[in-house]
Amino acid sequence: MKLLKDRIKAEAIVVGDGVLKVDHFLNHQLDIAFLQEIGREFYDRFKNEPITKILTVEASGIAIAVATAMLFQVPVVFAKKSASRNLDQDTYTSEVFSFTRNTSYLMKVSRRYLHGQDHVLIIDDFLANGRAVQGLIDIIHQAGASLAGVGIVIEKGFQEGGRRLREQGIKVTSLAIIEAMDEEHIELRD
Repeated sequence: MKLLKDRIKAEAIVVGDGVLKVDHFLNHQLDIAFLQEIGREFYDRFKNEPITKILTVEASGIAIAVATAMLFQVPVVFAKKSASRNLDQDTYTSEVFSFTRNTSYLMKVSRRYLHGQDHVLIIDDFLANGRAVQGLIDIIHQAGASLAGVGIVIEKGFQEGGRRLREQGIKVTSLAIIEAMDEEHIELRD
């Protein structure tokens, strides 16, 4: 997606070891018109799939999932990362290690919102090691639902997540893939 790649080149900041900051337009402050374009791109790439639900992880994936779901006209379900008194006790769960936070957490989705007849599209902001996506796939399998594919805004191609998912035969669509990055340069795949 040229618009996304242009914004990464112009505005993204590399911090420390492997952290790409795009929080001023994607995952802290949200550029709504830009998110609508991202949603449109995911819709165009998956519109031939009979999507019934879009699944993501709180919190950064939610806005992107909503922008996409509006075009599919389907619900968004997001996995919760922390215990909540208003979350059903009857949940699908998967333990996930977070690259960004350098810690493990238990993601949970209420069993009321995913079922065997669902055909699910996973949407998220980043793909690095692929642990969050693997956790979501685990939850989809627990529900007996089917996976349509995975839509990622920015994939870190120099980490193994995308490769491992594709080797499993999963359709992974990344709108921008970073080949390499350091504090002075970001190299994007064409």
